[in-house]
Parts: sequence; structure tokens; C-alpha cells
Amino acid sequence: MFFRSRRAKLPEAVTLALPSGEVSLRLRQDPRARRYLLRLPADASGPVLTIPRGGSLETALDFANRHRDWLEGQMAARPAVTPFLPGSRVPVRGVMHRIVATGRLRGLVATGTGADGAELLVPGDEIHVPRKVGDWLRRQARADLTAAVERHTATIGRRATAISVRDTRSRWGSCASNGRLSFSWRLILAPPEILDYVAAHEVAHLVEMNHSDRFWAVCRRLAPQTPSARQWLRTEGAALHTYG
Repeated sequence: MFFRSRRAKLPEAVTLALPSGEVSLRLRQDPRARRYLLRLPADASGPVLTIPRGGSLETALDFANRHRDWLEGQMAARPAVTPFLPGSRVPVRGVMHRIVATGRLRGLVATGTGADGAELLVPGDEIHVPRKVGDWLRRQARADLTAAVERHTATIGRRATAISVRDTRSRWGSCASNGRLSFSWRLILAPPEILDYVAAHEVAHLVEMNHSDRFWAVCRRLAPQTPSARQWLRTEGAALHTYG
């Protein structure tokens, strides 16, 4: 009896030694990839090494080691992550807010103004501040995006079947063929006109499920700031993934 040999299953991550210290390197096997690829996503999820079909762990590690200096430089150049902790400053609708733990046992997260400017006032135990801030931002994002979608769909006479808000990594929004719209909650960190543009972009797909000239005409009709908003996302969008 003959058995077909099986390639050993790859681990989810490996440790790579850099000059500044060790870093966890996530492995991603992609049968469509034609070569090994090392990249550093814009968010804080850490470096990823893509392995093509038929690739091996040994070759992947050799590839990663040969590109250690590149990865070291990329990690050093990227902005630091800002956690949702008391004292941190995070943007809300494009305005920086300092997170303040009020110490009050009851109440809801709210915005306010202090000696240093805008504040995000968070009640309860400090250990729960990150979760409360994240939940509050997601609720605000859903409210703003829902309002923007309803406004734009009314303009074109179409209807979105559902709206979801997630922590998407590769895109700010999407539109499915069944009319379901999905958005990144991180749009609430950006100036309002940016969130409005992304909402308009996805609503425009309810008319044109493509990126043709007709699509962009609809998008610009809904959001005249489309050109400047697209430029903002290209230059500033990655920074939104450094919060939380």
C-alpha cells in the first residue's frame, strides 16, 4: 500500500530576530501567490509573510531573514500605536480628544471640554476604559454612517438592505450585490467629510456596481468632496489604524 506524502502544516506564526529584538511574524499561505512576500500592514496587527503554493517553512524563514533589515526599517518608520487609555489622545470626527477616566461609578462615555481642549470622559474602573472607548466609537460610527447612507440613498432613490460596521483592514467600505453595505468603524476618527464620502461611495455602487465613469459621476453628485476625500485617505488613512 502506498501513501501520498503530506507537507507538514505550517504554524500560524514564527519568531523573527531583528536587531531591535524579536518580532512575531504571521504566516499566510496563498495558493494564488507566485512568490514569497513580506509586508507590514497599515494596522497594528504585525508583519505578514505570504507563502506561495508549494512553498516551505524553511524557504519562508530564509526569505524573512534576508529581508530583516527592510522590515526593521519599516517598523521603525511606522507611527506608534495609541492605546485607548487615560491620557491618550485620539481623534473623534477629526478632532483630537484626550481620554479622561472620571472615576464615577455610573454614567455613559461623553465628550467634554477641559483645560487642554476636547476630552472623552469615561466613567467606571480604569481597567474598562479601552473597551468602553472602543464600544462608544463603534456606536458613534454606526449612527453617523447610518445617517449618511440614509441621506444619500434618498437622493438616488435606492435602498440599502443592511448596514454593518466592522474593523475592516483592507478597505473602508464595501457594497454587496444584495445591497448590504459594510464600513470600517475607524471612519469616525476621520473628519466628517471623509466618512460622508465613503458612505456616498458605497451608496453609488447601488447604482453602478463598478468603478466606471458613470459610477464616479454618481459619487461626485452625492459627495462633491470626492477628489479631496480620496486624497486624504491615501495620505492620512493609514494613521487611523494606529488607534486602539
